[in-house]
Amino acid sequence: MSTLTLDPPRGAVGAGEAARRALLFGLAIQLALLAPSLIALGFDDRALNGTSVWSKPVKFQLSLVLLLGTLILLVPLAPPTRGLARACRIIATAAIYEIAYITLQAARGRASHFNKETPVEAAMYSLMGVVVMVMVVAVGWIGFRIWRGPARPGGEGLRQGAALGLMVGAALTVATAGVLAQGTGHWVGGVPTDAGGLPLFGWSRTGGDLRVPHFFATHVMQALPLLGLAADRLAPRRAVPLVWAGVGVSLLVVAATFAQAMAGRPFPG
Repeated sequence: MSTLTLDPPRGAVGAGEAARRALLFGLAIQLALLAPSLIALGFDDRALNGTSVWSKPVKFQLSLVLLLGTLILLVPLAPPTRGLARACRIIATAAIYEIAYITLQAARGRASHFNKETPVEAAMYSLMGVVVMVMVVAVGWIGFRIWRGPARPGGEGLRQGAALGLMVGAALTVATAGVLAQGTGHWVGGVPTDAGGLPLFGWSRTGGDLRVPHFFATHVMQALPLLGLAADRLAPRRAVPLVWAGVGVSLLVVAATFAQAMAGRPFPG
């Protein structure tokens, strides 16, 4: 008499583990670069745009740590396939390239973004833009795979929050980054310097700053999964509608801060 097993196929387990390992490797690289960057931030007195040359690497390292950590937690919600593992390798590789170039330029005392002063820097900046777009699209694709995956009894808020967070966050990130890439800096009006910016974030206090909507767009990827998780615990019957309400709020926040920046007005006002 044969028995029915509900264990996942061996290949599926392998793909899921490969996806997790790729993200963990990318996370380890970010953390390995973060420590010396923080030390340099405290001792290197060189400046770019009115702030330490190391402020940008530290911010991006922290941001990528958050992104990769988020994906490590959410990827198990997606069906484990070779495509999932491939997407995670793409994301990890892209994150390593991006932070390696940003950190290298900081060490050289050179800008990484909006820097086309030499042919090599122009090519590297353009390549970084392409690589980051591919990374963000891969993140959105993982969200789509979670969306198409099986329902989770008692956990639909988290599943849909994860799916919508990654998909909507990716779309908004691409949109805001696309606008940023069209210009020669993130400032709209005001004084083109990061000196005297909003504490912790460094956003301009004299004019509009397109980094503001870009920040909110990117962190939809964390906000909606957290909302879904909280809704599952506190209001499970209304978890899915609450997540969709969160999508609406996210769109409004990004649209409002984008309009504010384009009008040349500083955030929060």
